[in-house]
Formats: sequence, structure tokens, C-alpha cells
Amino acid sequence: MHLEKFADIYQRAAERKGGEDQLELLLSPSLSQSEIQSIPNDRWLSAFSMKVFQSGISWKVVRNKWPNFEELFFGFKVEPLLMLSDEQWETKATDKRIIRHLTKVMSIADNARMIHEASIEHGSFGNMVANWPKESITDLWLYMKKHGKRLGGNTGPYALRQMGVDTFILSSDVEAYLRSYKIIEGGRDTKKSLQACNQAFAHWQQESGRSLTHISQVIAFSSGDNRV
Repeated sequence: MHLEKFADIYQRAAERKGGEDQLELLLSPSLSQSEIQSIPNDRWLSAFSMKVFQSGISWKVVRNKWPNFEELFFGFKVEPLLMLSDEQWETKATDKRIIRHLTKVMSIADNARMIHEASIEHGSFGNMVANWPKESITDLWLYMKKHGKRLGGNTGPYALRQMGVDTFILSSDVEAYLRSYKIIEGGRDTKKSLQACNQAFAHWQQESGRSLTHISQVIAFSSGDNRV
């Protein structure tokens, strides 16, 4: 595995984006560990649910209807949602104020359980995420995929990024770059590929002092169609 120097990746991205100042304006900030810890469980569940519904549906349509989701699902408070019966969930899935999609609605129940169980062990879901080792961030993705529902692929990582968690994302541009340098070979989501990604990003982080988020975005801006 041959790694390109991050400084070279950065310069290529800056040239494509009109200079370093313009590139810096495009990079997303991440929250601090204490800020992540302070995010309440209901905001995690809301974010995960929104990303699940946005998969395959216009993001704008979902965002416009989201106040109705917040109202119908008790502000995504985990404990009240855990008390609902399957019949009550099915009734909510037919409410015309939201996007009626039974399996996506039922994912809210599954992800509420995941957050609740993580909170029993770690104090809160935010506490678990804040203390997750950066050098194995893909293990957090796998945790969410295994213990949650419909959070596999890029859905989980994008939701984490939206919440301010420092994570890289294997967007089509980033994946194509990693494949061109044979960092990823074979399946993208295999243990071997994810481990190789962790190692590469840890190397670039040590080299540059940058966040995983910034490194991921700079790689995307340095090639491809710039979907970050």
C-alpha cells in the first residue's frame, strides 16, 4: 500500500478549488469530545431517523416534514418510544403528516433500543461516541450497523458527520481515490478494507494534524465529482 503525501493531496485540492483560502472555507468543523458527550439521546435518534428517511427520498422533502416527525414521535425521546407496541408503531406509520414507510418507521424503534442499550453501558450514546478511538472509527460504523437498523453503508457515517462527529466517509470520490492507490481492494465494507482505511487516515492525521473529516473532504475535493 503506497500512500500519497497529504500535502500533495491538499495542494491538488486547493488548485481545483481556487486556492487554499477557498478550500478551507469548504471544510466542515467537528465538535469537541465534551460537545459530543453533551448531545442528548433524542438528538442522536432524530439524526439517525432523518438519514434513514432521506435514503432514496428527496432530502428537502424529508427536512420539510421533519417537524411533524418530531411531534409524532415524542421529540424522539427514547424511553416513551420504547413503550410503544408494534400496533402503535404501525398506526404511526400510516399518519399522513409524515412519510408513510413502515420499515423505515420501524427502524426508529430498533435504533431507539440501540441508543438505550448503549446508554445503560456508557451513560449515554453521546458518551460512547465521544470516547470511541479515532484510529478505529469504522468499528463505530459497524457497531451502528450491527445493533441498529438501516444504518449500514454510508447512512451511519453521514449521520455521525451531521452530528459533528469527526469521521471520514467513503463517498464515491473518496472510495475511488483509495482504490486508485490500492488502499481498498475488493469489497468496500470488508474488515480488511475498513482496517486499511483506518490505517491510511491515521497516517495522514499524524502527518497533517488534521481531523478525519478534513482529510476525507480534501481527498474528495482533490479528485472526482466532489461529493463529500
